[in-house]
Amino acid sequence: MFLFLSKLLPLFLYPMGLSCLLLVAAIAAFWKRPRMAAGLVGAALGVLLFSSNAWVAEVLVRGLESQYRPAATYPKVAAIVFLGGATRAPIAPRVWPEVLEAGDRVLYAARLYKEGYAPKLVLTGGRISWKDSTGNSEAEDIETLLKFIGIPQTAMLLERTSLNTHENAVNVKAILARERLDGPILLVTSAIHMPRSMAIFKKERMEAIAAPTDYLFDESPLTQGLPDFVLKLLPDAEAIHQTTIALKEYVGMAVYRLRGWA
Repeated sequence: MFLFLSKLLPLFLYPMGLSCLLLVAAIAAFWKRPRMAAGLVGAALGVLLFSSNAWVAEVLVRGLESQYRPAATYPKVAAIVFLGGATRAPIAPRVWPEVLEAGDRVLYAARLYKEGYAPKLVLTGGRISWKDSTGNSEAEDIETLLKFIGIPQTAMLLERTSLNTHENAVNVKAILARERLDGPILLVTSAIHMPRSMAIFKKERMEAIAAPTDYLFDESPLTQGLPDFVLKLLPDAEAIHQTTIALKEYVGMAVYRLRGWA
C-alpha cells in the first residue's frame, strides 16, 4: 500500500495533476460560485504556464545537477553501484530491454568498469508487478545490456527486488557485506537524482563517491541571444517534463528525510 500511495499522491503535487485538480474544482464551483471557478481556472493556467517555462525548468534542474560533478579520474573502489530507472522492460513489440533517456547510466557504468575502477558492478532495481508482465527485474535487463557491451557476467552482482532508492541502498549494503567488498563505492545515477541518492547511501553509512551522468543541462549561459530568450518564455512540453522530474526529486528528498531515510 505504501508503494501505491507513494506513486499516487505526489502526482497531485506535480504540474499536470495539480492543474487537473484545480480544473475539476472549477467545474464543481461553476454554477454556484462562478467567481471562484474563474479563479481556479486562472490558477490552473498559472501552474501550467509557470511549470512549462524553460527558465523555471532550467533553474530547478540545475539546482540539483550542480551539486555533483563527474571527476576526470576516480580512485579504485570495491564496486561500482548502478541505480536502476534507466530501461523499459522487454514487453512486445520490444525485442529486448530498451533504454530511456537515463540510459546514459548504462554506458557510464560500463565505461567506469572497463577503465578498471572496480572489479565488480552491482546492478540494482526490481520492477513493480502491475507495470511488468515479464517477471524480470530491471537488474536482469541491465545485465543483458551490459553483457552485450562486453562486461563479463562474473563481474556483475544483481540486486533484483528494490522498488525505490532507499531499498537500493539497504540491499546494496547487504550484497557488499555478503561478498566482503569493503571500502568505498562509485555510485552511478543521473545527475538530477544524485543528491537524493548520496544522502540515502550516506545515511546507510556507505562510503559512496558520486559518479553522475545523464545531465539535462550543460554549463552554457542560461540564455544565448534574443531568439533563445524569447522562445524560453513560451510554454514548452519538454520544460514541463523537466520541472516535474525536478519536483519529484525535491518532494522525494523531503519525504525521505521525514522517514529518516536521508
